[in-house]
Amino acid sequence: MTVITPAIEPTRDSLQRFVESFPADTPVVMLNLLRFREQAEYADARDPACSGQKAYARYAKLIEPLLAAAGGKLLWAGNAQGSLIAPAGEEWDEVLLVQYPAKEAFLGMIMSPAYKAIVHHRTAALADSRLVPGIQAT
Repeated sequence: MTVITPAIEPTRDSLQRFVESFPADTPVVMLNLLRFREQAEYADARDPACSGQKAYARYAKLIEPLLAAAGGKLLWAGNAQGSLIAPAGEEWDEVLLVQYPAKEAFLGMIMSPAYKAIVHHRTAALADSRLVPGIQAT
């Protein structure tokens, strides 16, 4: 039996592998698989209680200008409709494809103080996620 461990944030090791192995100055498309908490779990009371989906909507609205400033853009977003090939029990609520001009742009955005000020909405919203970087096949 496969046990699926929820993952919300990249680890130091996964970021290091991305930095070392992904080609520099190459456009990257990030596949985002998202599963929302029924109720968002904020670490403090500064944000009103809401569903995970609503908390992610807050994050999505706030990330728009940061994404644009990094040269990134949302290519596609949609509701997941089950899985055809996946481990048993692995289900997603939403799928996003986000393009960045290069890994450097993505890394600069997620390391910025502006991003760090809003990422708590994403963390509160998600029960599980995957972030898979890719480059266009030739």
